[in-house]
Amino acid sequence: MVTPLGLNRADSFEAALMAKSAVSSAPESILKLLPNALAARVSPDFDLGRTRAQAGLDRATQFSLTVTEEALADAGYAANAYQRSRTGIYVGIGMGGAWTIDTLYTRFFELLQLSLTEKRDPTVIHPLAIPRMMANASAAAVSITHQVRGPTFTYTIACASSSVAIGEAYRALRHGYIDTAIVIGTEAMLTPGSFVAWNALRVMAKKREDAPEASCRPFDAERTGFVLGEGAAALVLEAEGIEPTCNRKAYAELCGYGTTTDGLHITLPSAEGQTLAMQAAIAESGLPADAIGYVNAHGTATTAGDATEAESIKQTFGAHANSLTVSSTKAVHGHLIGAGGALEFALSIMALESGNIPPTAHLENADAACDLDFVPLVARRSVDLQAVMSNSFAFGGTNASLIARKI
Repeated sequence: MVTPLGLNRADSFEAALMAKSAVSSAPESILKLLPNALAARVSPDFDLGRTRAQAGLDRATQFSLTVTEEALADAGYAANAYQRSRTGIYVGIGMGGAWTIDTLYTRFFELLQLSLTEKRDPTVIHPLAIPRMMANASAAAVSITHQVRGPTFTYTIACASSSVAIGEAYRALRHGYIDTAIVIGTEAMLTPGSFVAWNALRVMAKKREDAPEASCRPFDAERTGFVLGEGAAALVLEAEGIEPTCNRKAYAELCGYGTTTDGLHITLPSAEGQTLAMQAAIAESGLPADAIGYVNAHGTATTAGDATEAESIKQTFGAHANSLTVSSTKAVHGHLIGAGGALEFALSIMALESGNIPPTAHLENADAACDLDFVPLVARRSVDLQAVMSNSFAFGGTNASLIARKI
């Protein structure tokens, strides 16, 4: 993992458990336009570790390469040539190449302005601009770096991008199209252009002057929206019953995936659509609903979004909803958009493995419409945790739910 919480999986999970917020003021280039803007940024230490070759790539691709290295090393991936031809790469990203696109247009208009008084040509740009900004740049870079020869897919489905990438990789494994999948969620859109666009939607959290780091408050009565984050997470999935490519014992079994589309509105969520996705995931898992002990909620801290998700969880789980533990980690790492699903599913698996459930930070004044156990403020120990669910509900109406269980 490369997240605002840490530059590896252990540090990121520990910070989530401690409710250690990474939210702070946005980069200076954004503050010039939006003085109160907040962001959840990856530590500057990440940039110190880049190679010269990586420095020429889009930031989202840099994240992808780093998290893939960590995931493959952790899994003990040691595939031969044939196995590499049976390994697929599945990437979720919300806005491919946002960093490159913003830089390109900024430079273009600066040169265009200068061309009015000087001999400057605004059409002269870096010849690799397109390969850097294309949505599948991360998948290409990972396949080239690790000589992966199987299929590669890139999913761009707003906030559900990497959850769908995980789910579709799972289906490809089950149907025998591949034996191993490298799944990556990545996002790097902390740029002036992206921020101004998100701000226009009126979904960004308002800065709390007394405690800016606590401005994102999922399921709280005083919630005002989310904070944009950046980063990436990668997972290695392997089919059962094949010659293993990984030397490490699996953390969990991915056993359920459900995805639906609301067909209702471009931004407003639908409890019905979300419920159908969760029900589909449960049905595919073969587990009874009450076997699931923890739900990592989409929980963006928007007024409509949180209330709708609370309702859809109750519709899905019925009486068991009162026994569920539910939390949103976006309060501390921000909303990573296309990378959010992979990060939050990985955190859910770590909760399953460790028995430690991350809290919903800053939840001090519960909304009456959100009347579930949202694990407020402090992490919780759950030694009997057997299965977890992770939800991603996107603009555009796409819903995706994933379920993992202990092996």
